[in-house]
Amino acid sequence: MKIFMPLALCALFAFASTAAVAQTTSAQTNMQIMLDKIKADKKAVVAANMKLSDAEAAAFWPIYEEYQKDLAAVNERLGKLVTGYAKSYNDNTLTDEAASKLVAEALAIDRDETAMRTKYADKLAKVLPGKQVMRYMQIESKIRAAVRYQLAEAIPLVTTS
Repeated sequence: MKIFMPLALCALFAFASTAAVAQTTSAQTNMQIMLDKIKADKKAVVAANMKLSDAEAAAFWPIYEEYQKDLAAVNERLGKLVTGYAKSYNDNTLTDEAASKLVAEALAIDRDETAMRTKYADKLAKVLPGKQVMRYMQIESKIRAAVRYQLAEAIPLVTTS
């Protein structure tokens, strides 16, 4: 899913040298443009794969938008986690205590994301047939798996010595 490549690039940028500080504003603007494109592309992918009737679409899209807003908050937490790890990794300052805090936050993010998915599956089940709910949850799951794979590929393992 090439539309999610910028998320892996975010992780790579976090681990890259900070020599280009002067270009931060430009990079942030470019990143926002890429993130906006990802959102639009994702919505198009969902729309093409859901094949909703007009009545289903009228009920689905407001819930989808609410879910994306909550997912953005999860992604922001994940981004802060990666950035924090990247800083420690690049500075070679990661302590056992800091590593334990990063692990705890990563697990909390996973728990919160699971709870959020459950909440939205329940909301969707009130307005869509079960197969449609399952299809949407599968689409979201595949997208999240692609994002997580790209992040895992871009983030180096912690050094233990």
